[in-house]
Amino acid sequence: MKSVCVYCGSNPGNRPDYLAAAATLGDLIARRGLRLVYGGADIGLMGRVANAALEAGGEVVGIMPTALVDKEIAHKGLTELHVVASMHERKKMMADLSDAFIALPGGIGTLEEIFEVWTWAQLGHHDKPCGLLNIAGYYTKLAAFLDEQVVEGFVHAQHRQMLAIEPDPASLLDTFTAYTAPQVQKWVEKKDV
Repeated sequence: MKSVCVYCGSNPGNRPDYLAAAATLGDLIARRGLRLVYGGADIGLMGRVANAALEAGGEVVGIMPTALVDKEIAHKGLTELHVVASMHERKKMMADLSDAFIALPGGIGTLEEIFEVWTWAQLGHHDKPCGLLNIAGYYTKLAAFLDEQVVEGFVHAQHRQMLAIEPDPASLLDTFTAYTAPQVQKWVEKKDV
């Protein structure tokens, strides 16, 4: 693992814990000699994770669509900033440049991004680890729902386990280091109805 993609809010959220976790994660990624890949903004949790990695001497690569650069939210101090034409190009480049994916707390876009790469892993398009950083219980209810999908027969237990959920950055990165992708067919077996 050389590069970690972090998806997170462009807002800071309402708890100081979220900003603190973003700073801890960025610092830890850099101190472990990993490259941070993220959405390229200088605001919210995005700005905090990038600044912490940069302050720790890390390499930080941002990818941002032109429409967002034009809104003047692009980070101007990154190791690299790639400006792309669309959100689709952004997500593809982030995935291509990364060996693992973490979602800090965030909104709709954060969920969409982590769910997309997790879906790609489920389909066998990559074998990279995916995880949620469950700061202050932010993802606890979502985790319970994901577990319910297994109970209800819509997701294989092994596919559910592909999405690690940890309460602190060090534990999540350690989980990633030990990760091996399962070899499971996507479809839950047909049962007589």
